[in-house]
Amino acid sequence: MRVNRNSRARSRTAVGLSVLALAAGATTAAGPAVAQSKTAAHPKTAAAAAADCSAAYKIEQKLSTGTTWRMCWHYESEAGLVLENISYQPPGEARPIKVLSSAKLAQIDVPYDDGSVEYSDLTGAGFGQGLVDMVPAECPGGTIKTVKVPEAWDPQHANVKGLCTTTRSRGHAYRMQADTGNKVFQKQGKDLLIYTVNKVGWYEYITEWRFQDDGTLNMNVGATGSLSPGDYDAGDGRGWPLGKGAKAYATSHSHNVFWRLNFGLDGSSKAKVEQYDSVVSPPARGAEAPSNKTTRTKITKELAGDAKNMRWWRVVSNTGKNKDDHARSYEIVPGATTKYLGRPFTKHDIFFTEYNKCEQFASDNLRNCGAGHGKSVDKWINGETLTHPVVWVNVGFHHIARDEDQQPMPVHWQGYSIAPRDVTAMNPLTPPELADQNGHVEEGR
Repeated sequence: MRVNRNSRARSRTAVGLSVLALAAGATTAAGPAVAQSKTAAHPKTAAAAAADCSAAYKIEQKLSTGTTWRMCWHYESEAGLVLENISYQPPGEARPIKVLSSAKLAQIDVPYDDGSVEYSDLTGAGFGQGLVDMVPAECPGGTIKTVKVPEAWDPQHANVKGLCTTTRSRGHAYRMQADTGNKVFQKQGKDLLIYTVNKVGWYEYITEWRFQDDGTLNMNVGATGSLSPGDYDAGDGRGWPLGKGAKAYATSHSHNVFWRLNFGLDGSSKAKVEQYDSVVSPPARGAEAPSNKTTRTKITKELAGDAKNMRWWRVVSNTGKNKDDHARSYEIVPGATTKYLGRPFTKHDIFFTEYNKCEQFASDNLRNCGAGHGKSVDKWINGETLTHPVVWVNVGFHHIARDEDQQPMPVHWQGYSIAPRDVTAMNPLTPPELADQNGHVEEGR
């Protein structure tokens, strides 16, 4: 188990042992076996997969609003929790709709403002090994599962009560006043939450996966724990004063969090990527207001993308359509971010790469992918055609400490969402009285 140290320096000995074990071919995952039939460079299309893991590694939750989420999980020694074969079945759908083949954290890059250090918290600082026990009070109404940490640095404490699954209300899912009378259509939304807490040095990261009953997935990382007292040195002249007067300064730093999403819409690894941009123009002659034109760009090659005003992306199923005969897709909804421009792999908000089993971490990639392959996601954008796209999302946070960060430090969150677009023909939570109001509704109907 990691211990607090009165220094920014983090132990590298155990990290080196972990990397040596990986290079020697030791397993990195605790959980159900996953078929590994793809080659690194030219993967074949994966067959449609159900949540076919054993009961111990299966999560299935039917929410009170009628939606069921299903998935498998396993735990890796560096990345931590990995979710697989994620499917969504809202009311009115006869069978589960596959969304993701796998989802996990892909790196937490932590550079300090004074340039003295930069940490790769997943692959170089023991994130996966830092899984901590949770007490029942922090998993209210839920279940805490025991996780066996693979290649545990402390073999005597490899089994950790560290995975919480629970449900939580989120407020209004919708509200609509009826056209006639005083009837109000409203529903309170319900979410499935899955999370772990991983300790790295003085920080504790809460990795949260939130599955809404309307098909939306929210991915968030919250940083809490303590500020390192070893950073109260004011050595760089850039920090923020903490405590009495202006003697102790906390060194500012960034947290650049990456996620890796391997889509499997409708059970197929084949998918398309599209980018949408809207441009607002001044009012034309005789018009009352400015006009707005939205254009679609098909992303056929690997891409390093940047978020802009009125820009968004979606991953589109090649095989599945909803009951209105529209292709199912998921829209990527960026969260608040502070982009760190110090590294090529942090200069972009999103990357679309062709699937390669060897590419697992957005930076400091541990696997040997061959000479000249590169160790970070920016190096993997080389013009390859996208047929099985993998999505890498980068969300940054620049942490300039404040007095309120002690003690303990309040959680500061960073993350993003993916939202269903045409996955179902109507709002999946539509009340029965409104089920016929799809598209144009004739008056007097």
